[in-house]
Amino acid sequence: MLRIASGLFALILLPFFAHAALAMEQAESHLRDLTTSPFGIAALIIFIIAYIFVIFEETLEMRKSKPVLLAAGLIWLLIGLAYLGTPQQEKVTELARHTLLEYGELFLFLFVAITYVNTLEERGVFLALREKLVSMGLSYRKLFWITGFLAFFLSPLLDNLTTSLVLGAVVMAVGMKSPAFIALACINVVVAANAGGAYSPFGDITTLMVWQKGKLEFSEFFAIFLPSLVNFLIPAVIMTFAIPKITPEPHEGSVHMKRGAWIVIGLFAATIVTAVSFKNYLHLPPAMGMMLGLGYLAVFSYIFKVFIRRRIGNNRDILLDSFKVMERTEWDTLLFFFGVIFSVGGLGVIGYLAKMSEILYVGLGPTVANTIIGILSAIVDNIPLMFAVLTMDPQMSDGQWLLITLTAGVGGSLLSIGSAAGVALMGLAREHYTFFKHLKWTWAVALGYFASIAVHRILNAHLF
Repeated sequence: MLRIASGLFALILLPFFAHAALAMEQAESHLRDLTTSPFGIAALIIFIIAYIFVIFEETLEMRKSKPVLLAAGLIWLLIGLAYLGTPQQEKVTELARHTLLEYGELFLFLFVAITYVNTLEERGVFLALREKLVSMGLSYRKLFWITGFLAFFLSPLLDNLTTSLVLGAVVMAVGMKSPAFIALACINVVVAANAGGAYSPFGDITTLMVWQKGKLEFSEFFAIFLPSLVNFLIPAVIMTFAIPKITPEPHEGSVHMKRGAWIVIGLFAATIVTAVSFKNYLHLPPAMGMMLGLGYLAVFSYIFKVFIRRRIGNNRDILLDSFKVMERTEWDTLLFFFGVIFSVGGLGVIGYLAKMSEILYVGLGPTVANTIIGILSAIVDNIPLMFAVLTMDPQMSDGQWLLITLTAGVGGSLLSIGSAAGVALMGLAREHYTFFKHLKWTWAVALGYFASIAVHRILNAHLF
């Protein structure tokens, strides 16, 4: 059986080895366009198949990281075979290492951010916030706006996924007797969380990628604060008229944050300041500042443990173990980023991104191209789209880089499956918030999307 499998594998790879041999004879000083070669076509097919598995993650019950990890490895295997023994082999190795460096910086940054979010959750910060809102006895319309604004302003500090889950839990808790409120409030939270994440380097993976790539300075992102706010407000104003005019019964909450919660909040804020300072003033990778912030948390957890043991004893419900928190890291997400970055990076080496850049940014112009990419992010995850744009590296003004940051961040709100926030809330509020209930209001979300682009073009005209 092994010999048969080896024989079949050799037959499959035969045309690829033949192409590699031809490449050795026709080597050039620059990387060749492999888009029409057997290597390039096979790589594109592999990527498309992998992404189909990602789209149907919930149906197939296969974590999204698994197909893209396999795709990334196979794509680079094909690239390695294409340039095997050619003068360009060293250049390909250099590109692979550069891609690995980009992922490494992103991984460390996200690892620390996720660890802090998990620590805040472990200390009961999010649960206490939920109980506080539920116990206030507000009307559905007031809760609609409060949860929306909280999502808009929390998302830049946390992330749109965590923000949507926390506030989605609030919506579910207060809207038990009003399915109509739950559906509308969930749409509002998704739109607000995505809009809020767009104007901060920490609010979304795509904004983080743009900042780390050095396309925009930290302070420049806030130029799209008002466009992001418009993106949230327009559909919110439209939907508010459909909110039931009812006040739910108040809920008596008795949840309190654990000891040390406020210190962890302060350390998280200090970590963000440290990361920004490393980037802006020391000209060092912000991931190094984040790792220093992880050191803050690690040392604090030790001091806190010693203090608690001396005052109360070995109470495990109060103790904070930073390594235990790290064990709860969402590895599926981090490995998915690896697969996406290496898959898209590989397609860039092959030449597909250069062709896409020519069609979009040269043929249609940056404004139309960035608007289209934002709409595509409602169907395809915005992370590979943004990484593709960064890899293509079109010559654009700061205004255009802000535009793609805005559209890629908020475009996912057009459909419930267009962002992690929407997918998460569909799982949390299965019967109440669905794809078709969100689709019913897509027109309102689209009005906010195009209005935000117009506001950005007007307010920040000097940046274009």
